[in-house]
Amino acid sequence: MPLFEIRGLTKRLDGQLVLDGLDLDIHAGEHLTIIGESGCGKSVLLKHLIGLMRADAGTIAFDGQDVTRFTERQWMDVRRRVGMLFQEGALFDSASVLDNVAYALREQRVMSEAQIRERVAESLAAVDLPGIEHMWPADLSGGMRKRVALARAVAMHPEVVLYDEPTEGLDPINVTRVYRLLGSLRKNLGITTVVVTHHMQSAFEKSERLALIHGGKVVKVGPPEVLRAWDDPRVAPFRRASELTAKTRPSRPSGLPPAT
Repeated sequence: MPLFEIRGLTKRLDGQLVLDGLDLDIHAGEHLTIIGESGCGKSVLLKHLIGLMRADAGTIAFDGQDVTRFTERQWMDVRRRVGMLFQEGALFDSASVLDNVAYALREQRVMSEAQIRERVAESLAAVDLPGIEHMWPADLSGGMRKRVALARAVAMHPEVVLYDEPTEGLDPINVTRVYRLLGSLRKNLGITTVVVTHHMQSAFEKSERLALIHGGKVVKVGPPEVLRAWDDPRVAPFRRASELTAKTRPSRPSGLPPAT
């Protein structure tokens, strides 16, 4: 049984049909990447999976339970198991790193403050940022902000993490760093990884399966080699982008200091 089972998902925004009867299964433990043109509904789909948007039609089942019409209180239980890294990181500028990473833990009210601080330290260490609890978002580089947001997403020890453009705006070294962290977290914590990205090299190299959205539907899903071999004009631009990026990938000069 799939961990997520999405059937006939339909959503209109400002009168425009964004998702048009979309079907998709997400399996426990896999690394699934969702690709498609800008505005095709990739981020909208992720927001439905964590209850930030409500479907106009269709159903979403999580671990065998229909969550489509859950109340906000019911979604709180789901969010203990499903975390999300938002496209811009969405850190609270008026809160320290400690308070940012601790936010969901405090909202859930299931841990003491001492336990929360211990979990925050553990989560920051997992993303190679130990001991920065006292810092503020304004003090952090773009790469560090992404990793703090990632620490917040995994602080609840979720079973699933949804990543919305996790490398947007990062330099190539930090792109590599973030994907290395995603792989490490998946291996060490057993996290199901669902990524929305325009970074086609990583999509084709790191994923176990790819799902291509076009016209509000998933038109093809399968291992990267299946999409590479698929003779369809809808996948061709993404395949070419992955090949071009791979050819132009810069090598990391020896002695270069670690990225931040």
